[in-house]
Amino acid sequence: MIDLHTVPTPNGHKISIALEELGLEYNVIPYDISIGDQFKPELLALNPNNKLPVLVDHDPISGSSEPMVIFETGAILLYLAEKTGKLMAQDPATRFQQLQWLMFQVSSVGPLQGQAHHFIRYARVPQDYARERYVNESLRQCRVLETQLQQQDYLAGDYSIADIACWPWLRCLSLIDIHLDKDFPRLHDWFKRIEERPAVQKGKDVIHGWVYQLPPNFKMELDEKTWSYSFGEEQYRQR
Repeated sequence: MIDLHTVPTPNGHKISIALEELGLEYNVIPYDISIGDQFKPELLALNPNNKLPVLVDHDPISGSSEPMVIFETGAILLYLAEKTGKLMAQDPATRFQQLQWLMFQVSSVGPLQGQAHHFIRYARVPQDYARERYVNESLRQCRVLETQLQQQDYLAGDYSIADIACWPWLRCLSLIDIHLDKDFPRLHDWFKRIEERPAVQKGKDVIHGWVYQLPPNFKMELDEKTWSYSFGEEQYRQR
């Protein structure tokens, strides 16, 4: 059995989608980061970086009697693909194509689009330069993906963990007023193709993602405690 410690974010939904695609049984252990659950000692014991999701596999591929604990979504996706022999090619040429697009997501798409969301939806002081920079970078990433999908249905060979990693983040683009159907037709087709998968439909809202229903550029008003847990002194307090 697998325990999935998670939150309703693109990173959380990457893993629940993968678990559904692979048909693995798992327990959802939800956290509320608005009240500081991410700093609970039991989570810090699993991930000293206090980020979610975290996967705990009680039947690990190592064969050990001790559970396998994995944080960082790229590592979790690789582990699940390795555990099942699915969602990643065995052919080395295709496998490394898929791995490079997975790395593109974890190093670029998530971090830089996350900054766009922060400066548009959370920053208390308007910062036009930051907004422009990170929205432009998000658009540039879309152009990269659009080009990659010109001659193929998925990012590298068959549907893989690379596609699963990217999809939940592109799902959020409308919140920063980027709309695939208007400017990126191949990327939009890719998005809809994945969205129609039953496992994606089931995994995309594990812990309901109400935030995805917000209008573009919606400004999140956080109370002082929630702000502190997310972006203020409580976030940076030594533990």
